[in-house]
Formats: sequence, structure tokens, C-alpha cells
Amino acid sequence: MQANKQRGFSLLEILIAFSILALSLGILLKIFSAGVNTAAVAENYTAAVQIAESLMVKTGVETPLQAGQAAGLENEKYYWRVEVSPFTFNPDNMDVSAITAMLFKVKVIVNWGDGNANDRQVELTTVKLGNRTL
Repeated sequence: MQANKQRGFSLLEILIAFSILALSLGILLKIFSAGVNTAAVAENYTAAVQIAESLMVKTGVETPLQAGQAAGLENEKYYWRVEVSPFTFNPDNMDVSAITAMLFKVKVIVNWGDGNANDRQVELTTVKLGNRTL
């Protein structure tokens, strides 16, 4: 008769297989969670840029284009600030008294976070043409 050969896996082989499986699943979950975090950060940046672009378009259309600052809160998360200042450009040989329009620098800053040093921020700047106030 033939000797009874053992079939199946030993306890050591099963432990090694489970260890490899646990390590692989841990790495996959870490990669997945990092992807989810990156998507959340990208969504926040997209919302902040949309808010900044909206405020930039409103400046000079819904609100007068004059030097000053305005600030507020959007969606209970995004703090914004709009700064309008005259954009000075005067070559030496230009007579500025005849000019009826002037340029304004419009800077929009949107930030969000929990008030720590880790706050994120988006800043957009443009130049707009407005009437010169005499």
C-alpha cells in the first residue's frame, strides 16, 4: 500500500498568504483614500475659482468700479475679499487730463479652511476699464 500523503496547506502557508493579502488590501485602501482626498480638494478649488470668477465679473457691473474693498462669506465655507485700486500707467509724454477712462486693478481672494496655517487660497487679478471720476 501507498503511504498516506497529506493534501492541503500547512498552517504556516495559510498565515503567510493571509499576511500578503492583508498587506495588499492595506496598500489598496490607502491609495483609494488618497484619491478620494485629492478629489475633495479639487472640488473645493473648483468651487473657489467659480466664486472668484463670479465676483470678478460682478465688479463693475453690479457694483460700481471704484477704489475700495468688499468682503463676505459664500456657502458658509468660502471667505472672499475683493480689492479694487486704480491701475496707474502714465508714460512721461502723456497728458492725463484729456483721458476720460481709467484702468482699475481688481483682485479677488477666496480662502477656506479651519482657520489654521493650512488654509487654502485662490487669488485672481485682472484689469478693468472704468469711467474716470473728476
